[in-house]
Amino acid sequence: MDSSCCAPGRTEHVGAVPTESDAKRAEQMPIVPSSRAERRPELLALSGGTFTMGADQSPYPSDGEGPARQVSVAPFAIASTPVTVAEFAEFVAGTGYATDAERYGWSFVFAGLLPDDFEETRGVQSAPWWRQVFGATWHSPEGPHSGVDQRQDHPVVHVSWNDAVAYCTWAGVRLPTEAEWEYAASGGLGGTRFWWGEDLEPDGQHMMNVWQGSFPDDNTGADGHIGTAPVLSYEPNALGLYQPTGNVWEWSADTFAQRPSLVGSGQPGVASGVADSKVMKGGSYLCHASYCERYRPAARTANAADSSTGHVGFRVAGG
Repeated sequence: MDSSCCAPGRTEHVGAVPTESDAKRAEQMPIVPSSRAERRPELLALSGGTFTMGADQSPYPSDGEGPARQVSVAPFAIASTPVTVAEFAEFVAGTGYATDAERYGWSFVFAGLLPDDFEETRGVQSAPWWRQVFGATWHSPEGPHSGVDQRQDHPVVHVSWNDAVAYCTWAGVRLPTEAEWEYAASGGLGGTRFWWGEDLEPDGQHMMNVWQGSFPDDNTGADGHIGTAPVLSYEPNALGLYQPTGNVWEWSADTFAQRPSLVGSGQPGVASGVADSKVMKGGSYLCHASYCERYRPAARTANAADSSTGHVGFRVAGG
């Protein structure tokens, strides 16, 4: 599975091998916060049950979406939205936590969000629209010239799987499993292309924040957004989840296996060549059918636990 077009890992930028300073930073593991927030985030209590997970007709067979199968999940709870900038800021203020992007000193930013006069940066060889931007972090999403004052209700981005787990530890929650995430995102049903049906834009209505136009050069913003959108920008699905697809990729608790179809079957998964990478679900504001039709509940990709980009966030779970 080549995930570089969707979410490049740190070692996939031009020059591939990490610099000496990168390696030193990578060794500096963050201190896991031991304190917890005064109250857990509000979560939706879901009864669980059996649903159709995966898809038989996946555009990307190597992603391991299929075959479609019946999977049961126990009762659990999940947040209605991804963690916002404001929520993550509270975590950082209470713990002094430094994200992987801050410790490495850089993160990946989509080139189309950078100013025309932005300094030359290295890019991913197989996906040159991803640029290595020094100083890009959760509080400066496009680099030091940017900020989040006007994005407090947007999903936090430039957070790695490690960062998401640290937040969960502090907040007394956890990341959802892939099966839990897909059950909740699909409205508890599954079996359709999107959580609302088969058509991307039913009756011309935009149901999520994805790329409009010709990727990667022309985003018309017809759905009202170019980058991330506020977490409550669209109607929720049948279970009350806002934007489970589009907007930002969301980390799950699971390590990637090429055949998640075997979840619950008693058979082992098949390794995919991305050992220790973590599953991400839901697609992002950069998804477009011409190159990345992963804005569906059944779709999946993966990345290394310390990687971060400007279109990856997370949603928390409990129970």
